[in-house]
Amino acid sequence: MTDIQRSEVRPGLLVEWTLDPAAAVETATGLPEDSRPPSYAQETHIRTVRSVREDGLFMPTWLGTAFDMPGGVDLLVLQDALRSWTLRHETLRSGFGWVGDELRRFTFDAEAVSLRREVVGDFPDAEGLAEHLQHRFDVAAHALSWPNFIYAAVVRDDCTTVYMAFDHGNVDSYSIQRIPAEIHELCMVGAEGRAVEETPIGSYVDFCEIERTDADQIDVTHEVVARWRGFIGRCDGKLPNFPVDLGLGPSGELPTQKLLHEMIVGADDAAAFEMSCRPFGGSMVGVLAATSLVVHKIGGEPVYRTVVPFHTRAKPEWRGSVGWYVGGVPIEIPTAQAPDFQSVLEIVRTELRANRPLARIPNARVLRLLGSDFHKTSPDMYSFVSFVDARGIPGSERWAELKAYGLVRVSYGDKVCAWFNRLHEGVYFACRYPDTDIARKNMRLYVEQMREVIVSVARNGLGAPL
Repeated sequence: MTDIQRSEVRPGLLVEWTLDPAAAVETATGLPEDSRPPSYAQETHIRTVRSVREDGLFMPTWLGTAFDMPGGVDLLVLQDALRSWTLRHETLRSGFGWVGDELRRFTFDAEAVSLRREVVGDFPDAEGLAEHLQHRFDVAAHALSWPNFIYAAVVRDDCTTVYMAFDHGNVDSYSIQRIPAEIHELCMVGAEGRAVEETPIGSYVDFCEIERTDADQIDVTHEVVARWRGFIGRCDGKLPNFPVDLGLGPSGELPTQKLLHEMIVGADDAAAFEMSCRPFGGSMVGVLAATSLVVHKIGGEPVYRTVVPFHTRAKPEWRGSVGWYVGGVPIEIPTAQAPDFQSVLEIVRTELRANRPLARIPNARVLRLLGSDFHKTSPDMYSFVSFVDARGIPGSERWAELKAYGLVRVSYGDKVCAWFNRLHEGVYFACRYPDTDIARKNMRLYVEQMREVIVSVARNGLGAPL
Protein backbone atom coordinates (compact mmCIF):
# COMPACT_ATOMS: atom_id res chain seq x y z
CA MET A 1 0.00 0.00 0.00
CA THR A 2 1.34 3.39 -0.97
CA ASP A 3 0.29 6.57 -2.76
CA ILE A 4 0.69 7.11 -6.47
CA GLN A 5 3.71 9.40 -6.05
CA ARG A 6 5.69 6.50 -4.54
CA SER A 7 4.54 3.76 -6.92
CA GLU A 8 7.43 4.00 -9.39
CA VAL A 9 5.56 6.05 -12.00
CA ARG A 10 7.56 6.18 -15.25
CA PRO A 11 7.09 8.21 -18.45
CA GLY A 12 5.19 6.87 -21.46
CA LEU A 13 2.09 7.14 -23.61
CA LEU A 14 -1.06 7.44 -21.47
CA VAL A 15 -4.23 5.63 -22.54
CA GLU A 16 -7.50 5.66 -20.55
CA TRP A 17 -10.64 3.54 -20.45
CA THR A 18 -13.91 4.63 -18.88
CA LEU A 19 -17.57 3.94 -19.27
CA ASP A 20 -18.76 6.61 -21.65
CA PRO A 21 -19.95 9.22 -19.09
CA ALA A 22 -22.76 10.69 -21.20
CA ALA A 23 -24.08 7.29 -22.30
CA ALA A 24 -23.75 5.88 -18.79
CA VAL A 25 -25.72 8.73 -17.23
CA GLU A 26 -28.39 8.51 -19.93
CA THR A 27 -28.72 4.74 -19.44
CA ALA A 28 -28.79 5.07 -15.65
CA THR A 29 -31.54 7.68 -15.85
CA GLY A 30 -33.80 5.26 -17.67
CA LEU A 31 -33.11 2.24 -15.48
CA PRO A 32 -35.68 0.89 -13.03
CA GLU A 33 -34.75 1.05 -9.36
CA ASP A 34 -32.75 -1.91 -8.07
CA SER A 35 -34.41 -2.93 -4.81
CA ARG A 36 -31.13 -4.11 -3.30
CA PRO A 37 -30.01 -1.40 -0.86
CA PRO A 38 -26.52 0.01 -0.32
CA SER A 39 -24.51 -1.65 2.40
CA TYR A 40 -24.19 0.32 5.61
CA ALA A 41 -20.53 0.92 4.72
CA GLN A 42 -21.48 2.33 1.31
CA GLU A 43 -24.21 4.56 2.72
CA THR A 44 -21.98 5.92 5.48
CA HIS A 45 -19.22 6.53 2.94
CA ILE A 46 -21.42 8.44 0.50
CA ARG A 47 -23.18 10.48 3.18
CA THR A 48 -19.85 11.42 4.77
CA VAL A 49 -18.36 12.56 1.48
CA ARG A 50 -21.52 14.56 0.66
CA SER A 51 -21.47 16.19 4.11
CA VAL A 52 -17.81 17.19 3.73
CA ARG A 53 -18.51 18.50 0.22
CA GLU A 54 -21.41 20.61 1.51
CA ASP A 55 -18.97 22.11 4.02
CA GLY A 56 -16.83 23.24 1.09
CA LEU A 57 -14.19 20.51 0.92
CA PHE A 58 -13.66 18.15 -2.03
CA MET A 59 -12.36 14.87 -0.61
CA PRO A 60 -10.98 12.23 -3.01
CA THR A 61 -12.27 8.74 -2.24
CA TRP A 62 -10.45 6.26 -4.46
CA LEU A 63 -8.35 3.17 -3.94
CA GLY A 64 -6.45 1.55 -6.77
CA THR A 65 -3.69 -0.62 -8.06
CA ALA A 66 -0.70 -0.28 -10.38
CA PHE A 67 1.29 -3.11 -11.96
CA ASP A 68 3.52 -3.81 -14.95
CA MET A 69 2.80 -6.02 -17.95
CA PRO A 70 6.26 -6.82 -19.35
CA GLY A 71 6.88 -6.72 -23.09
CA GLY A 72 4.65 -5.33 -25.78
CA VAL A 73 0.93 -5.23 -24.98
CA ASP A 74 -1.87 -5.38 -27.52
CA LEU A 75 -4.24 -2.64 -26.34
CA LEU A 76 -7.25 -4.42 -27.82
CA VAL A 77 -6.41 -7.55 -25.82
CA LEU A 78 -5.92 -5.43 -22.69
CA GLN A 79 -9.23 -3.64 -23.31
CA ASP A 80 -11.07 -6.96 -23.68
CA ALA A 81 -9.43 -8.20 -20.46
CA LEU A 82 -10.48 -5.07 -18.58
CA ARG A 83 -14.08 -5.37 -19.81
CA SER A 84 -14.25 -9.10 -19.02
CA TRP A 85 -12.91 -8.45 -15.52
CA THR A 86 -15.38 -5.59 -14.99
CA LEU A 87 -18.32 -7.81 -15.94
CA ARG A 88 -17.33 -10.34 -13.27
CA HIS A 89 -18.16 -7.85 -10.54
CA GLU A 90 -21.69 -6.50 -10.46
CA THR A 91 -20.88 -3.68 -8.04
CA LEU A 92 -18.88 -1.93 -10.78
CA ARG A 93 -22.00 -1.52 -12.93
CA SER A 94 -24.17 -0.48 -10.02
CA GLY A 95 -24.53 3.04 -8.68
CA PHE A 96 -26.74 5.24 -6.53
CA GLY A 97 -28.99 8.23 -6.91
CA TRP A 98 -30.79 10.38 -4.37
CA VAL A 99 -34.55 10.28 -3.95
CA GLY A 100 -35.11 12.92 -1.32
CA ASP A 101 -32.65 11.94 1.39
CA GLU A 102 -32.67 8.25 0.48
CA LEU A 103 -30.06 6.45 -1.59
CA ARG A 104 -31.54 4.29 -4.33
CA ARG A 105 -29.55 1.78 -6.38
CA PHE A 106 -29.52 1.28 -10.15
CA THR A 107 -27.67 -1.54 -11.92
CA PHE A 108 -26.67 -1.85 -15.57
CA ASP A 109 -27.18 -5.03 -17.54
CA ALA A 110 -23.88 -6.60 -18.55
CA GLU A 111 -24.67 -5.98 -22.23
CA ALA A 112 -24.80 -2.24 -21.56
CA VAL A 113 -21.19 -2.08 -20.32
CA SER A 114 -18.67 -0.88 -22.90
CA LEU A 115 -15.32 0.77 -22.31
CA ARG A 116 -14.38 3.91 -24.21
CA ARG A 117 -10.67 4.18 -24.99
CA GLU A 118 -8.92 7.53 -25.26
CA VAL A 119 -5.27 8.16 -26.08
CA VAL A 120 -4.37 11.06 -23.77
CA GLY A 121 -0.82 11.60 -25.01
CA ASP A 122 2.86 11.27 -24.17
CA PHE A 123 4.12 12.20 -20.72
CA PRO A 124 7.92 12.56 -20.73
CA ASP A 125 8.10 13.52 -17.05
CA ALA A 126 7.27 11.02 -14.29
CA GLU A 127 6.31 13.67 -11.74
CA GLY A 128 3.94 15.37 -14.16
CA LEU A 129 2.39 12.01 -15.06
CA ALA A 130 1.82 11.10 -11.41
CA GLU A 131 0.20 14.48 -10.80
CA HIS A 132 -2.05 14.05 -13.84
CA LEU A 133 -3.10 10.52 -12.84
CA GLN A 134 -3.92 11.57 -9.30
CA HIS A 135 -6.08 14.47 -10.44
CA ARG A 136 -7.81 12.30 -13.04
CA PHE A 137 -8.57 9.55 -10.53
CA ASP A 138 -9.79 12.11 -7.98
CA VAL A 139 -12.52 13.17 -10.38
CA ALA A 140 -13.30 9.94 -12.25
CA ALA A 141 -13.39 7.58 -9.26
CA HIS A 142 -15.33 9.65 -6.74
CA ALA A 143 -18.13 8.65 -4.39
CA LEU A 144 -20.48 11.38 -5.62
CA SER A 145 -19.99 10.73 -9.35
CA TRP A 146 -21.05 8.08 -11.81
CA PRO A 147 -19.29 6.22 -13.37
CA ASN A 148 -16.92 5.94 -10.43
CA PHE A 149 -13.98 3.92 -11.71
CA ILE A 150 -11.32 4.40 -14.38
CA TYR A 151 -8.58 2.31 -16.00
CA ALA A 152 -5.37 3.58 -17.56
CA ALA A 153 -2.18 2.27 -19.14
CA VAL A 154 1.19 3.89 -19.61
CA VAL A 155 2.61 2.26 -22.74
CA ARG A 156 6.35 1.86 -23.41
CA ASP A 157 8.42 -0.37 -25.68
CA ASP A 158 9.60 -2.70 -22.89
CA CYS A 159 6.47 -2.84 -20.71
CA THR A 160 3.09 -1.30 -20.02
CA THR A 161 1.97 -0.17 -16.56
CA VAL A 162 -1.72 -0.65 -15.84
CA TYR A 163 -3.57 1.60 -13.37
CA MET A 164 -7.07 0.88 -12.05
CA ALA A 165 -8.84 3.25 -9.64
CA PHE A 166 -12.22 2.83 -7.92
CA ASP A 167 -14.30 4.71 -5.43
CA HIS A 168 -13.74 2.99 -2.07
CA GLY A 169 -17.44 2.15 -1.91
CA ASN A 170 -16.79 -0.58 -4.50
CA VAL A 171 -13.55 -2.12 -3.21
CA ASP A 172 -11.44 -3.02 -0.19
CA SER A 173 -7.71 -3.74 -0.04
CA TYR A 174 -8.20 -7.48 -0.62
CA SER A 175 -10.17 -6.72 -3.80
CA ILE A 176 -7.30 -4.54 -4.99
CA GLN A 177 -4.59 -7.09 -4.24
CA ARG A 178 -6.21 -9.79 -6.41
CA ILE A 179 -6.34 -7.64 -9.54
CA PRO A 180 -2.79 -7.90 -11.00
CA ALA A 181 -2.85 -11.70 -11.35
CA GLU A 182 -6.41 -11.70 -12.72
CA ILE A 183 -5.69 -9.11 -15.43
CA HIS A 184 -2.46 -10.92 -16.38
CA GLU A 185 -4.39 -14.17 -16.73
CA LEU A 186 -7.14 -12.59 -18.84
CA CYS A 187 -4.58 -10.95 -21.14
CA MET A 188 -2.68 -14.22 -21.58
CA VAL A 189 -5.88 -16.12 -22.39
CA GLY A 190 -7.01 -13.37 -24.76
CA ALA A 191 -3.67 -13.23 -26.59
CA GLU A 192 -3.83 -16.99 -27.14
CA GLY A 193 -7.41 -16.82 -28.38
CA ARG A 194 -8.70 -19.17 -25.70
CA ALA A 195 -12.01 -18.93 -23.88
CA VAL A 196 -11.87 -17.84 -20.27
CA GLU A 197 -12.70 -20.55 -17.76
CA GLU A 198 -14.99 -18.66 -15.41
CA THR A 199 -15.68 -19.83 -11.87
CA PRO A 200 -18.84 -18.51 -10.18
CA ILE A 201 -18.18 -15.30 -8.23
CA GLY A 202 -20.64 -13.82 -5.78
CA SER A 203 -22.02 -10.33 -6.28
CA TYR A 204 -21.24 -7.67 -3.69
CA VAL A 205 -24.63 -6.14 -4.53
CA ASP A 206 -26.27 -9.37 -3.34
CA PHE A 207 -24.06 -9.34 -0.25
CA CYS A 208 -25.19 -5.78 0.56
CA GLU A 209 -28.81 -6.90 0.60
CA ILE A 210 -28.10 -9.97 2.73
CA GLU A 211 -25.91 -8.12 5.23
CA ARG A 212 -28.33 -5.21 5.57
CA THR A 213 -31.35 -7.49 6.01
CA ASP A 214 -29.55 -9.35 8.79
CA ALA A 215 -28.32 -6.15 10.44
CA ASP A 216 -31.78 -4.59 10.45
CA GLN A 217 -33.10 -7.49 12.53
CA ILE A 218 -31.22 -6.32 15.63
CA ASP A 219 -32.40 -3.57 17.97
CA VAL A 220 -31.04 -1.67 20.97
CA THR A 221 -31.48 -4.70 23.22
CA HIS A 222 -29.07 -6.86 21.19
CA GLU A 223 -25.89 -8.05 22.89
CA VAL A 224 -23.71 -6.61 20.10
CA VAL A 225 -25.15 -3.14 20.71
CA ALA A 226 -24.60 -3.47 24.44
CA ARG A 227 -20.95 -4.40 23.95
CA TRP A 228 -20.34 -1.47 21.63
CA ARG A 229 -22.15 0.85 24.06
CA GLY A 230 -19.82 -0.19 26.86
CA PHE A 231 -16.73 0.15 24.68
CA ILE A 232 -17.66 3.63 23.43
CA GLY A 233 -18.51 4.67 26.96
CA ARG A 234 -15.00 3.72 28.07
CA CYS A 235 -13.66 5.76 25.13
CA ASP A 236 -15.27 8.92 26.55
CA GLY A 237 -18.29 8.57 24.27
CA LYS A 238 -16.31 8.50 21.01
CA LEU A 239 -14.81 5.94 18.70
CA PRO A 240 -11.07 5.73 19.41
CA ASN A 241 -8.31 7.61 17.70
CA PHE A 242 -4.68 6.50 17.82
CA PRO A 243 -3.63 6.95 21.48
CA VAL A 244 -0.61 9.21 20.95
CA ASP A 245 -0.44 12.99 20.60
CA LEU A 246 -1.29 13.85 16.98
CA GLY A 247 -1.02 17.60 17.40
CA LEU A 248 -4.68 18.19 16.53
CA GLY A 249 -6.00 21.60 17.49
CA PRO A 250 -9.48 22.45 18.77
CA SER A 251 -10.65 24.06 15.51
CA GLY A 252 -12.40 20.93 14.27
CA GLU A 253 -11.18 21.51 10.72
CA LEU A 254 -10.28 18.36 8.83
CA PRO A 255 -6.46 18.31 8.52
CA THR A 256 -4.50 17.17 5.50
CA GLN A 257 -2.71 13.86 5.86
CA LYS A 258 0.73 12.42 5.19
CA LEU A 259 1.82 8.93 4.17
CA LEU A 260 4.46 6.90 5.98
CA HIS A 261 5.55 3.59 4.48
CA GLU A 262 8.51 1.22 4.65
CA MET A 263 9.54 -2.37 5.11
CA ILE A 264 9.54 -2.98 8.88
CA VAL A 265 11.52 -6.25 8.87
CA GLY A 266 12.80 -8.71 6.28
CA ALA A 267 11.63 -12.24 5.54
CA ASP A 268 13.74 -14.00 8.20
CA ASP A 269 12.65 -11.79 11.11
CA ALA A 270 9.04 -11.89 9.86
CA ALA A 271 9.09 -15.69 9.87
CA ALA A 272 10.68 -15.89 13.33
CA PHE A 273 8.18 -13.38 14.75
CA GLU A 274 5.33 -15.41 13.28
CA MET A 275 6.72 -18.59 14.84
CA SER A 276 6.94 -17.00 18.29
CA CYS A 277 3.38 -15.65 18.06
CA ARG A 278 1.80 -18.71 16.45
CA PRO A 279 0.64 -20.36 19.71
CA PHE A 280 -1.37 -17.20 20.41
CA GLY A 281 -2.84 -16.70 16.94
CA GLY A 282 0.05 -15.59 14.76
CA SER A 283 1.44 -12.32 13.46
CA MET A 284 -1.83 -10.37 13.63
CA VAL A 285 -2.01 -10.96 17.37
CA GLY A 286 1.68 -10.12 17.62
CA VAL A 287 1.34 -6.82 15.75
CA LEU A 288 -1.57 -5.71 17.94
CA ALA A 289 0.29 -6.73 21.09
CA ALA A 290 3.40 -4.86 19.98
CA THR A 291 1.30 -1.80 19.09
CA SER A 292 -0.28 -1.76 22.53
CA LEU A 293 3.16 -1.79 24.17
CA VAL A 294 4.58 0.91 21.90
CA VAL A 295 1.65 3.35 22.15
CA HIS A 296 1.61 2.84 25.93
CA LYS A 297 5.26 3.86 26.03
CA ILE A 298 4.73 6.88 23.74
CA GLY A 299 1.33 8.09 24.89
CA GLY A 300 1.09 6.71 28.42
CA GLU A 301 -2.47 5.33 28.14
CA PRO A 302 -2.81 2.31 30.46
CA VAL A 303 -5.39 0.60 28.23
CA TYR A 304 -5.09 0.40 24.46
CA ARG A 305 -8.55 0.61 22.87
CA THR A 306 -8.93 0.22 19.13
CA VAL A 307 -11.16 -1.20 16.43
CA VAL A 308 -9.68 -4.08 14.42
CA PRO A 309 -10.84 -4.60 10.83
CA PHE A 310 -11.82 -8.14 9.78
CA HIS A 311 -13.03 -9.33 6.39
CA THR A 312 -16.63 -10.51 6.16
CA ARG A 313 -16.13 -12.91 3.23
CA ALA A 314 -17.63 -15.76 5.23
CA LYS A 315 -18.92 -17.77 2.26
CA PRO A 316 -16.84 -19.19 -0.61
CA GLU A 317 -18.70 -17.17 -3.25
CA TRP A 318 -17.51 -13.88 -1.72
CA ARG A 319 -13.79 -14.75 -1.66
CA GLY A 320 -13.09 -13.77 -5.24
CA SER A 321 -15.62 -10.95 -5.28
CA VAL A 322 -14.82 -7.26 -5.57
CA GLY A 323 -16.50 -5.22 -2.83
CA TRP A 324 -16.07 -3.63 0.60
CA TYR A 325 -16.21 -6.75 2.76
CA VAL A 326 -14.92 -5.31 6.03
CA GLY A 327 -16.30 -5.14 9.56
CA GLY A 328 -14.69 -3.70 12.68
CA VAL A 329 -14.49 -5.19 16.17
CA PRO A 330 -13.55 -3.38 19.39
CA ILE A 331 -10.73 -4.64 21.58
CA GLU A 332 -9.28 -3.40 24.87
CA ILE A 333 -5.77 -4.30 26.03
CA PRO A 334 -4.82 -3.30 29.61
CA THR A 335 -1.16 -3.06 28.68
CA ALA A 336 -0.03 -1.39 31.89
CA GLN A 337 -1.12 -4.46 33.86
CA ALA A 338 0.79 -6.99 31.70
CA PRO A 339 4.20 -8.06 33.05
CA ASP A 340 5.63 -9.23 29.71
CA PHE A 341 4.98 -9.60 25.99
CA GLN A 342 3.54 -13.09 26.31
CA SER A 343 0.91 -11.78 28.72
CA VAL A 344 -0.09 -9.12 26.18
CA LEU A 345 -0.34 -11.78 23.48
CA GLU A 346 -2.69 -13.78 25.67
CA ILE A 347 -4.90 -10.73 26.28
CA VAL A 348 -5.08 -9.90 22.57
CA ARG A 349 -5.92 -13.49 21.65
CA THR A 350 -8.75 -13.56 24.20
CA GLU A 351 -10.13 -10.21 23.01
CA LEU A 352 -10.10 -11.18 19.34
CA ARG A 353 -11.72 -14.56 19.96
CA ALA A 354 -14.48 -12.99 22.04
CA ASN A 355 -15.19 -10.06 19.75
CA ARG A 356 -14.59 -11.22 16.19
CA PRO A 357 -18.27 -12.24 15.72
CA LEU A 358 -19.17 -8.55 16.16
CA ALA A 359 -17.74 -7.88 12.67
CA ARG A 360 -20.87 -9.42 11.17
CA ILE A 361 -23.00 -6.45 12.29
CA PRO A 362 -21.98 -3.25 10.43
CA ASN A 363 -20.58 -0.56 12.71
CA ALA A 364 -22.87 2.04 11.16
CA ARG A 365 -25.95 0.02 12.14
CA VAL A 366 -24.77 -0.15 15.73
CA LEU A 367 -24.01 3.58 15.83
CA ARG A 368 -27.46 4.37 14.47
CA LEU A 369 -29.05 2.31 17.24
CA LEU A 370 -26.86 4.03 19.82
CA GLY A 371 -28.03 7.40 18.57
CA SER A 372 -24.60 8.49 17.39
CA ASP A 373 -24.38 10.99 14.53
CA PHE A 374 -24.62 8.95 11.34
CA HIS A 375 -23.42 11.84 9.16
CA LYS A 376 -19.76 11.72 10.06
CA THR A 377 -17.59 14.71 9.16
CA SER A 378 -14.39 12.65 9.15
CA PRO A 379 -13.68 10.11 6.39
CA ASP A 380 -12.72 7.51 9.00
CA MET A 381 -14.98 6.34 11.83
CA TYR A 382 -11.96 5.38 13.92
CA SER A 383 -8.22 4.78 13.81
CA PHE A 384 -7.21 1.22 13.12
CA VAL A 385 -4.25 -1.11 12.77
CA SER A 386 -4.80 -3.76 10.10
CA PHE A 387 -2.74 -6.88 9.46
CA VAL A 388 -3.03 -8.95 6.28
CA ASP A 389 -0.93 -11.96 5.29
CA ALA A 390 -0.86 -11.41 1.54
CA ARG A 391 1.38 -14.33 0.65
CA GLY A 392 -1.58 -16.55 -0.23
CA ILE A 393 -3.02 -14.08 -2.76
CA PRO A 394 -2.49 -15.39 -6.32
CA GLY A 395 0.48 -13.73 -7.98
CA SER A 396 1.85 -12.13 -4.80
CA GLU A 397 5.23 -13.80 -5.32
CA ARG A 398 5.65 -11.61 -8.44
CA TRP A 399 4.56 -8.28 -6.96
CA ALA A 400 8.11 -6.97 -6.55
CA GLU A 401 9.06 -8.06 -10.08
CA LEU A 402 5.92 -6.49 -11.57
CA LYS A 403 6.15 -3.32 -9.47
CA ALA A 404 2.65 -4.08 -8.19
CA TYR A 405 1.20 -1.67 -5.65
CA GLY A 406 -2.05 -1.11 -3.83
CA LEU A 407 -2.75 2.62 -4.08
CA VAL A 408 -4.37 4.67 -1.34
CA ARG A 409 -5.35 8.29 -1.85
CA VAL A 410 -3.95 10.35 1.00
CA SER A 411 -5.97 13.55 1.39
CA TYR A 412 -7.79 14.61 4.57
CA GLY A 413 -8.50 13.05 7.94
CA ASP A 414 -7.98 13.31 11.69
CA LYS A 415 -7.38 9.58 12.30
CA VAL A 416 -4.46 7.19 11.88
CA CYS A 417 -5.05 4.31 9.47
CA ALA A 418 -2.24 1.76 9.51
CA TRP A 419 -1.70 -1.35 7.40
CA PHE A 420 0.80 -4.14 8.09
CA ASN A 421 1.16 -6.50 5.12
CA ARG A 422 3.07 -9.76 5.37
CA LEU A 423 4.77 -10.14 2.01
CA HIS A 424 7.18 -12.78 0.76
CA GLU A 425 9.94 -10.22 1.34
CA GLY A 426 8.98 -9.39 4.95
CA VAL A 427 6.51 -7.19 6.83
CA TYR A 428 5.59 -3.98 5.05
CA PHE A 429 4.04 -1.00 6.85
CA ALA A 430 2.01 1.92 5.51
CA CYS A 431 -0.14 4.49 7.26
CA ARG A 432 -1.79 7.83 6.71
CA TYR A 433 -1.90 10.30 9.58
CA PRO A 434 -2.69 13.98 10.26
CA ASP A 435 0.00 16.22 8.84
CA THR A 436 1.32 17.91 11.97
CA ASP A 437 4.86 18.09 13.33
CA ILE A 438 3.86 16.24 16.50
CA ALA A 439 2.09 13.46 14.61
CA ARG A 440 5.04 13.08 12.25
CA LYS A 441 7.42 12.71 15.19
CA ASN A 442 5.22 10.26 17.09
CA MET A 443 4.39 8.10 14.06
CA ARG A 444 8.09 7.87 13.21
CA LEU A 445 8.73 6.86 16.82
CA TYR A 446 5.93 4.28 16.57
CA VAL A 447 7.49 2.67 13.47
CA GLU A 448 10.99 2.56 14.97
CA GLN A 449 9.79 1.03 18.21
CA MET A 450 7.55 -1.48 16.41
CA ARG A 451 10.62 -2.64 14.52
CA GLU A 452 12.53 -2.99 17.79
CA VAL A 453 9.81 -5.10 19.40
CA ILE A 454 9.35 -7.37 16.37
CA VAL A 455 13.09 -7.92 15.96
CA SER A 456 13.53 -8.56 19.70
CA VAL A 457 10.81 -11.21 19.71
CA ALA A 458 12.05 -12.71 16.44
CA ARG A 459 15.65 -13.08 17.60
CA ASN A 460 15.33 -13.55 21.33
CA GLY A 461 11.94 -15.16 21.85
CA LEU A 462 9.08 -14.18 24.12
CA GLY A 463 11.05 -14.36 27.34
CA ALA A 464 13.60 -11.69 26.50
CA PRO A 465 13.15 -8.19 27.95
CA LEU A 466 11.82 -5.69 25.44
